[in-house]
Amino acid sequence: MRKLYRPNVGVWAVAFALSCAGVDASAAMAEPEPGTVAACASAKATTAVPAGLPVLDWSENIGYDAQGNLWVSRLYRNEVQRYDSAGRLTATVPIEFPGAIRLGPDGLLYVVFGDSPTSVVRPGGVMRFDPDDPRPAVFASGFTMPNGAAFDARGNLYVASGVGVVRIRPDGGVDADWTTRANYTGANGIVVRDNSIYLSMNGNPLGRIVRFPIDDPARVVVIADLTVAPGMPDFVDDFVIDDAGVLYATTLTGQLVRVDPAANTACAVLTGEPMTSVVAVPGRSDELLAGTESGTILRIRLPH
Repeated sequence: MRKLYRPNVGVWAVAFALSCAGVDASAAMAEPEPGTVAACASAKATTAVPAGLPVLDWSENIGYDAQGNLWVSRLYRNEVQRYDSAGRLTATVPIEFPGAIRLGPDGLLYVVFGDSPTSVVRPGGVMRFDPDDPRPAVFASGFTMPNGAAFDARGNLYVASGVGVVRIRPDGGVDADWTTRANYTGANGIVVRDNSIYLSMNGNPLGRIVRFPIDDPARVVVIADLTVAPGMPDFVDDFVIDDAGVLYATTLTGQLVRVDPAANTACAVLTGEPMTSVVAVPGRSDELLAGTESGTILRIRLPH
């Protein structure tokens, strides 16, 4: 995630300034072999949910429940909000500094909390609740700067935190041995596909996406280093993965970057306002929703 009080703000501010000045967006692959920057067709963005108050309505993360309702983490309001298919606000649930919102295999919603530097002294964790009767209860806790989250096929929940990835078993217990081996500094967004985990990181360097096997979290492969201009790293936030294994990643400078690990290519399909998160629209292979720092939820139609 990106906060008003984030460290290394000078680097990211320069990157943002370059973006606003019209520097061409690019995304460099970071495999041992030189990568290819593909020429992507452009996506189209419209407003799905308009912004409210700037900064206060920052939409840190978004997700769907089983009924197709959209849930939005309003970081600085300390709540998650539910919207119906018409974009109408239908419920709010108090959660302190909420991050990722994920639908669990049990039909409950799991929401990261404590996505803030204050988690150093007031640890964060994961809340869960029935989306039809939203009374949140702590599922797991004790984490520093928890942000992204993803489930595997066995029902384990993986939480990307500032000090690495935490694996939480279906009973809410932390797999300490596995977690110790996944100590990736600056972990941010996370997705699971088959037996692999994809992770975005903004430690050293910024803008890195990696992959590692679930059964061997120390065996990491770099997929891409995203940039806003040659030599200028971007800040990669959240991402999704489609059925073909293609990633769509959001960045600080407002890029939505298409990363194809199989083809070793990356390119920006959309450039606009800073995006914080992205989710696939249920039943639509060509449509995504993206959260933004302004609070607007964008509807993005991908190119064919």
